[in-house]
Amino acid sequence: MGPFPACLPLLGGQGTARVASMDKDKRDQGLPRAWSSPRSGCQPALESLPDEVIFGRKPIGEKMKFILFTLVGIIQLFSLSSEKSIPKNAVSYKTLKEMKDEIAGYEDVAESLINLAVYGKAKNRSYERLAVFVDTVGPRLSGSKNLDKAIEIMYKNLQQNGLENVHLEPVKVPHWERGEESAVMLVPRLYKMAILGLGSSIGTPPEGITAEVLVVASFDELQRRSTDAKGKIVVYNQPFVSYAITVQYRIHGAVEAAKVGALASLIRSVASFSVYSPHTGNQEYQEDVPKIPTACITLEDAEMLGRLASHGKTIVIQLKMGAKTYPDTVSFNTVAEITGNKYPEQVVLVSGHLDSWDIGHGALDDGSGAFISWEALSLVKDLGLRPKRTLRLVLWTAEEQGGIGALQYYRLHKGNISNYSLVMESDAGIFLPTGLQFSGSERARDIMKEIMGLLKHLNVTKVFTGGDGTDINFWIQAGVPGASLSNDAQKYFTFHHTHGDTITVLNPKEMNVAAAVWSVVAYVVADLEDMLPRT
Repeated sequence: MGPFPACLPLLGGQGTARVASMDKDKRDQGLPRAWSSPRSGCQPALESLPDEVIFGRKPIGEKMKFILFTLVGIIQLFSLSSEKSIPKNAVSYKTLKEMKDEIAGYEDVAESLINLAVYGKAKNRSYERLAVFVDTVGPRLSGSKNLDKAIEIMYKNLQQNGLENVHLEPVKVPHWERGEESAVMLVPRLYKMAILGLGSSIGTPPEGITAEVLVVASFDELQRRSTDAKGKIVVYNQPFVSYAITVQYRIHGAVEAAKVGALASLIRSVASFSVYSPHTGNQEYQEDVPKIPTACITLEDAEMLGRLASHGKTIVIQLKMGAKTYPDTVSFNTVAEITGNKYPEQVVLVSGHLDSWDIGHGALDDGSGAFISWEALSLVKDLGLRPKRTLRLVLWTAEEQGGIGALQYYRLHKGNISNYSLVMESDAGIFLPTGLQFSGSERARDIMKEIMGLLKHLNVTKVFTGGDGTDINFWIQAGVPGASLSNDAQKYFTFHHTHGDTITVLNPKEMNVAAAVWSVVAYVVADLEDMLPRT
């Protein structure tokens, strides 16, 4: 790990925060600026600490790191008193007609942002930045050295881009590694299957688990055949209905199989199309249920096993998994800003997550969302614009483990919640944008429709429902308006959580358009005289 600057900006925090896994397509679901970057002067520094300490590897113990981060957090609590929240009853909003007139005044600015992103000197920039990043770093699993390296690189990139208040906010995150893994069908023929262990799964004994297979198409069928499951490997060959529905088999399949005495579970990958590509993802154990190894198999193999079972064939599989869970370690949310010129304490948050699974390159999920979010601030800065409110970029850590970095951020900053005008997240890949998904009041929705009208030359003007996302749901559920980029994402779940998630999946022209949409929405909301209404 290369050295960070001597004055490394950190915001204190501790403790592992975990939330349930959420649907990445349609998820259910403040401390102020922390330590200033070296560009704006160091506050209390940790310059005596080597980066091995900062990244929680060694030589000091977890207890000392816990104390250090706690002390830093206390300092930040004192700074919170300097930023005043806006009482709800003190807000006076304009009429819709007045808002329409105000938004119409941004046509020239919107055109400038669009031209710069799609046709000008910033054309293809987000794609090229991302390509260098993922080719250099590769996959970025929670707790891994690759994720540490990615955060270090992004910290330096954001500083070199001239963004303000660049800093890191520490988060305790899980550290799981898949190890070597294999599945071999021994009966009715010898056949090696492609598998991917699921996040947080336990491993098998070194000799593996060799057992007969029970194939089911649903949880209901598993319950009906529960007496047949004991001592077997349960294979789920569930049909793909939608991601939100079908992902429940990945998340809960091991627990349900363990409840009826299964030794392990293999789950049909959550996708509607496959070129013999298993998909990984998170899964959840239940405290009062035995833990069993669990992995995903390809659609092709799941259907083959289903056919064999339907013909009454006995199936025997040997499963070996070297998965291990290590003690939690320290990671970081990465933050940068363009400080507002009139209401700097008020925030429009723009985000994507920097972590990924340990396969593929994490370009689609979610390097693309993180990099168009960075690009949004870069475009605003390139034009010399400074909105009334602060534009804050957050690149989340440990999203794939259930939004752990985002929950820590919410806990640290929720005291300033009345000053958040809009929270934005791009985490469904970047394809050709079709509009904006939005969660908020009807008055706020009317305003967003007017803002999206500024993008008519891109033919991206629609406002859909459901602006939620894993990393922003905490804010949306507390009443803050939220937005997600809506894409033509038919291909998304073909590559999602697979070895195929590389830069090749992405199109630079589509990323240009997405960056233009993201920057116009973020800038205009940040520069309006009023915050978005919550009622």
